[in-house]
Amino acid sequence: MEQRKLYKTVESIASQKFSSDKEMLISVLNGIVENKSINVNGGRIWKLDHENGVYRLMYQTGKIEKINEDFTVSLDDYPQFDRIAKERTILSDETNETLRQKGIFVYSASGVGDKIKVNTKPYYEYLIALNSDQLDEEFLITLNIIATALTSQIKQRRYSASARSLKADLDKARELQKSILPEHEYQFHNYEIFGLTDPAEIVGGDFFDYLEIGDEDYRLGVAVGDAASKGVSASAEAMYISGAIRMASSFEIKISPLMKRMNRLVNKIFADDKFASLFYGELSADKSGLFLYANGGHNPPFFMKGNADVPILLDPTGPVLGPAPNAKYSVENINFDIGDILLIYSDGVLDSTDAEFIPYGEERLLDCLRQSRNLSSKEIAYSILDSVIKFTKNGKYSDDKTLVVIKRVR
Repeated sequence: MEQRKLYKTVESIASQKFSSDKEMLISVLNGIVENKSINVNGGRIWKLDHENGVYRLMYQTGKIEKINEDFTVSLDDYPQFDRIAKERTILSDETNETLRQKGIFVYSASGVGDKIKVNTKPYYEYLIALNSDQLDEEFLITLNIIATALTSQIKQRRYSASARSLKADLDKARELQKSILPEHEYQFHNYEIFGLTDPAEIVGGDFFDYLEIGDEDYRLGVAVGDAASKGVSASAEAMYISGAIRMASSFEIKISPLMKRMNRLVNKIFADDKFASLFYGELSADKSGLFLYANGGHNPPFFMKGNADVPILLDPTGPVLGPAPNAKYSVENINFDIGDILLIYSDGVLDSTDAEFIPYGEERLLDCLRQSRNLSSKEIAYSILDSVIKFTKNGKYSDDKTLVVIKRVR
């Protein structure tokens, strides 16, 4: 399942009303196992018992032989727990003899929630362990996203009581965020560019930027990012990443190393429940219309050639920023001819819903792009935003919405 869709799937389950973390975690695990597109056939939830120095089995489900309900594993006897505390998500051979007798020989596990110190060592308060027919490095990314979404929801549950007192600070944050965003319209050689963002709350986790690279006006970087979740924490993450990209671009770093640095920064600076998607590309004054880009788990932008009805999708070239600090990002390219359009957007455009909880979706976005393709980049962007706002007027779900339209005009 595509990374942002997976996050939204977990978030949609976890954001419902639950009486406890346990009830929420169980509901999400059941939903993951039942979702055929995630390819999980069973799982377990463990809770840290810090007083006794063990992880205690809290819940199990799926096509696996059941473990005794009071089963525990000692922190001292299981070095994998230290690995999880350090790496968060691991793929490992099972060494516990009792678990091996239950047919669990290989597993993937990830830490969820806050870290609690036991004898000076930090351990996650929950572990989620999943079984699958295809346990590999790609599955590690899947489990990373699930654990990130769960941790985010746990922290939101705990912070929600104090959020109501923040309105005055939020107003200041909104003004700060608006001052950091660039002007909507930008002209670069043969291209006209227009970007806008519409936060779902007072401040948002989306951002875009235009980055002049070097002193010769030959290259222009275009960045669109989406920090997971909404509100103040997402806004802080978005502003940090935006500032870091702007600083890095001043050193004229190549795209792949730039993405690696951004990923490591997010992993190092922000908590385990934070991640962001980032699309970054560079236009040049070259007459061939060359556009180099990397996509870190962002919604695939639509590249519309000439009068074609079907766009080219600029799929991810690496994972979202944060969960996997050593991730690699490849660089791809396209070529703009006159009249070609690139639409870069955040998932709030697709995911915002109407009164029946029906999302706006890709098809409506494509239809709107097709209908407005002969307009200017500014008119295209506003046509799409207007279409989304009208569709979701009485909607039950809204997320930050960002659009950047690049059109070659000569």
